[in-house]
Amino acid sequence: MDLTERTVRKNYVYKGKIVNLRCDDAALPDGKPCKREMIEHPGGASVLCVIDGKIALVRQFRYAYGEAIYEIPAGKLDKDEDPMLAAGRELSEETGLVAERLELMFVLYPTPGYTNEKIYIYEAVGVRAGRQHLDEGEFLNVEYLPVGDVLAMIERGELHDAKTIVAVLEYVRRHGKA
Repeated sequence: MDLTERTVRKNYVYKGKIVNLRCDDAALPDGKPCKREMIEHPGGASVLCVIDGKIALVRQFRYAYGEAIYEIPAGKLDKDEDPMLAAGRELSEETGLVAERLELMFVLYPTPGYTNEKIYIYEAVGVRAGRQHLDEGEFLNVEYLPVGDVLAMIERGELHDAKTIVAVLEYVRRHGKA
């Protein structure tokens, strides 16, 4: 059975700096009309960096949740930006670290019910120190936590960021290090 839904008309409700909100007229696979609420997002890139058994995490206040959370370095893609270049940029800006190369681990669809956002998750290889250069208005702390400690945080439900959880679990699956 063809499961494709067809966009009949895009109806923009809001156009913002990071996201656009639409309430589209669409058609179900059987042709019946429906509405689809959609958040357009340019996507993001993130990078897992493990140095000597420790994961480089950033702790940052996230307004939507009202709390500071742990995450791997990440940021939104600029228009037509290569996700791998964005991941390297974010690693350098947020932590001051520079990777010799980045290997794609996953492309994550964080909330497929209402957004087209894709998050590209990379693993940093051959890391060296550089210089941190945060964006204007960006405030965060960089912490290096042992892989085993981060796994324990996931198991206890203390680490909530999906991209970080996926990256850490995939790292352990690939490398068997905890």
